[in-house]
Amino acid sequence: MRALLSVWDKTGLVEFAQGLDARGVELVASGGTAKALRDAGVAHLDVADVTGFPEMLDGRVKTLHPRIHAAILADLDKPEHRAALAEHDITAIDLVVCNLYPFTSDPSIELIDIGGPAMVRAAAKNHAHVGVLTSPSQYASVLEEIVTTGALSNATRHALARAAFAHTSAYDAQVVRWLDRGGVLGQAPSDVDAVVPETLHLSLERAEVTRYGENPHQIGARYRFAGTTPWWDGVTKHAGSALSYLNLFDADAAWRLVHELRADAPGLAAVAIIKHANASGAALGSSLADAFAKALAADPQSAFGGVVAVDGEVDESLATLIAAGPQADVIIAAAFTNDAIATLVTRRKATRLLSAPAPEPLGLSVRTFGDSALVQNADELVVPVAEWRCVTEATPSEQQLQDLAVAWRVCARTTSNAIVIANNGVAVGVGAGQQSRVVSAGIAVTKAGDFAKGAAAASDAFFPFADGLESLTDAGVTSVVQPGGSVRDAEVIDAANKAGIVMMLTGERHFRH
Repeated sequence: MRALLSVWDKTGLVEFAQGLDARGVELVASGGTAKALRDAGVAHLDVADVTGFPEMLDGRVKTLHPRIHAAILADLDKPEHRAALAEHDITAIDLVVCNLYPFTSDPSIELIDIGGPAMVRAAAKNHAHVGVLTSPSQYASVLEEIVTTGALSNATRHALARAAFAHTSAYDAQVVRWLDRGGVLGQAPSDVDAVVPETLHLSLERAEVTRYGENPHQIGARYRFAGTTPWWDGVTKHAGSALSYLNLFDADAAWRLVHELRADAPGLAAVAIIKHANASGAALGSSLADAFAKALAADPQSAFGGVVAVDGEVDESLATLIAAGPQADVIIAAAFTNDAIATLVTRRKATRLLSAPAPEPLGLSVRTFGDSALVQNADELVVPVAEWRCVTEATPSEQQLQDLAVAWRVCARTTSNAIVIANNGVAVGVGAGQQSRVVSAGIAVTKAGDFAKGAAAASDAFFPFADGLESLTDAGVTSVVQPGGSVRDAEVIDAANKAGIVMMLTGERHFRH
C-alpha cells in the first residue's frame, strides 16, 4: 500500500504517518509535509523522487504531474490501466491525505490551492480503489480500520469521498465569495451584487442534529457556514433535554433581542421572554431580577413553554425566581453560577440551560420555498433614536424616548403586522402576525390593559389609516413611533395632534414575515 501525504493542517500528521509506516505503508510526501516527516524521523519518499521533477514556481507546481495523477486515477479493475502503470513504472497510490490552504484566514491569490484540490478530487473520483482523507479528525478511525483489516471498506471509501467533494466545494465557494468582494484586483461590486451576486455559493456544514424539526415528525439540524465559528458554537448546555429546531430558533431571537435592548440603555439590565420567535415580554430593569419580574408580568400566560434570555449571569436568587414562574423550555444567559444550575435542575429538570457569548451581527438571510430561495441582507435598525423626527406639536420626554426605543426594538423583531406597547422600560403589549394593523393594535391594547395608559407604542410599518392609531390613543397611549411614508401620513399626524400625543417617524420599515 502506498500513501501520498500533502497537508496544510499538520495536526496529528506525524502520529498518523508513524502508524501507517508501522503497518508497512510506503509514504510519499510533498513540501512542508515532507519536512515535518523528515524532522520527526519518519521514512518517506519526496514527491520529486517519484516524479523525477523538482518543485517549481515557489511551490505552485509540486504534485501536478502524470506520475502522481496516474497513480491516483488508475482503475485497477481494468487490465489496460494496470498495463499502463506497469509500462511507465508507476506505483498505484491507495491513500491520499490532503487538506487545503486555509483560504479564509487570509484570502489571497497565494492561498488559492490548485494541486491540493486536484489530488483530492482525483482520489474521490476513484474512491473504488483510493481512500482520501481531508481532515485530521478522520485519521484515528482510518488507521484503526487499516490496522484491523489491512484495507479500507467500500463504505469507508465512499464516506471519505463524499467528505472530500464537500471539502473542495466549500473551498471553491470561499474563493467565489472573495472574488464577489473584489478579489486581488479590488473590483468593488455594485451595491446589488455585493448582497445578491449573480450566483450564490453557500457551503453549510452540519453543526448539530436537533431533537426533531419544527414538529416531532420532522428531522432537523443546525448548520453553519463552512469555515465560520458562529456564536452558537460557543454555547454551553448545562442541563435539560436535547435542543429542538424551535428551541434554537427562539433562543437565537431572544438572545439577540436582549442585546439590542441594552444598546439603547447600557446602564440597565435586560430580559426577554420569547414564544414562537415573538416576545411575550421584554423589559429593562435596575437588576436582572427586576427585569425578569417585569418581563414575566407583561404576559405570564404566554410565557409558559417559552425562552427566557438573561443578559447577564443567573445566580441562585434569580434562578429561584425563574423556577417559581411558568415552565421555560430554554433559559439562555451569559453565565450561570453552580448554585443556580443546581436550583434550576432540581425545579425544572427538562429546561435547557444555555450559557452563551454575545451574538455576532446578523448575516445574509436565505429563505427557501420549493426549489427557489429568497435572499437579502440582514434587517438592521439603521436609524438611531437621535435621528428620529418628531412630527407632532407635543415633543417627547426622556422617559417617553426610552419607552419608544424599547417598543421599537421589540416591534422590529416581532412578526408583522406588529404593534408593541411599552411602559417604563417594559414591553407590556405585543400584537403580532395579523393581517390587519388595527387588529394587531387591538391585541396589543388588550394585553397591555391598564399599562397602556401613559405608555409608548411602536408600529413596524406606517399606519395606512388613522384607525390603528386611534385604537392606541383610546387606550391611553401617549407616544407613538412609526416609519411614516403613507399617502395618509398627514391624516394620521392630524389624529395624533388631536389626541395630544407625541409621534416620531423613523423613516425605516421593519416587516418580519
